[in-house]
Amino acid sequence: MRYVWISFIGLALLLLGLIGWQHRQAARAPLAAQSAPPLPVQATAFVVPRPTQQADSIVAFALKQLGSPYTYAGVSPRSGFDCSGFVMYVYGHFAIDMPHSTAQLIDVGREVPRLQARKGDIVVFTGTAATSTTPGHAGIVISDPGEPIRFVHASSARRESGVKISEVAGTDYERRFMSVRRVLAGERTATPKPSYFVKELEPVAVAPATAALAPALATVKKVSVRSTTRKRVYKKADPKKPVTKRTTVSSRRRTSSAKSVHHKASSAKK
Repeated sequence: MRYVWISFIGLALLLLGLIGWQHRQAARAPLAAQSAPPLPVQATAFVVPRPTQQADSIVAFALKQLGSPYTYAGVSPRSGFDCSGFVMYVYGHFAIDMPHSTAQLIDVGREVPRLQARKGDIVVFTGTAATSTTPGHAGIVISDPGEPIRFVHASSARRESGVKISEVAGTDYERRFMSVRRVLAGERTATPKPSYFVKELEPVAVAPATAALAPALATVKKVSVRSTTRKRVYKKADPKKPVTKRTTVSSRRRTSSAKSVHHKASSAKK
């Protein structure tokens, strides 16, 4: 019978322990739910300006220079332009480096078919001599693909010099045509960047449980500060406290020591 009772009591204790464990788990669940949720890592899309917009800006800025005079080796609207100086000035306004040499403009960017020439491309021609086979002139395309190539350039022609607009088809530029160079990148759409490019992070919300403990923490801080202050005040010297007792004790000690010395001296004389 004793073993039966022992088994019964053991089972009861086990059951009570299981119930207590379940209660503890249930009590922890609300606290976990109240805790701040993890910060979601979101990818921020960086807007990259499309080259078509940049090309339109380049063309618009180039057309503002219409009527500027032609000047050999000129690189500004005040003093005038030559063909390569005009290209360098326009692209330099948009932080795109270009050489001040038509012979080097034939190698910038990449070559594209003539029918695919679009705004912002550079068109290169040979010199005016009938036998010329080397680069001698350049301009900026202002037409769209599929259209007859129109370009703005600084011309040294005797009849109408300076910055103007010309066409390739039906003119002497047809014979002198060499290449179309594309210096602007292809069109791109904005794509999400990895998580380490996130610009702004949302602030983490304070958990309600932590907020509830804030008054208690403040009270603990105040008590600790007060206790420290009291200790410091207690350690300070009291100016009203008499010090005669210490002085009397020390004087008594000095007197007794003096008497002992005198007594020893007198004994030695005897």
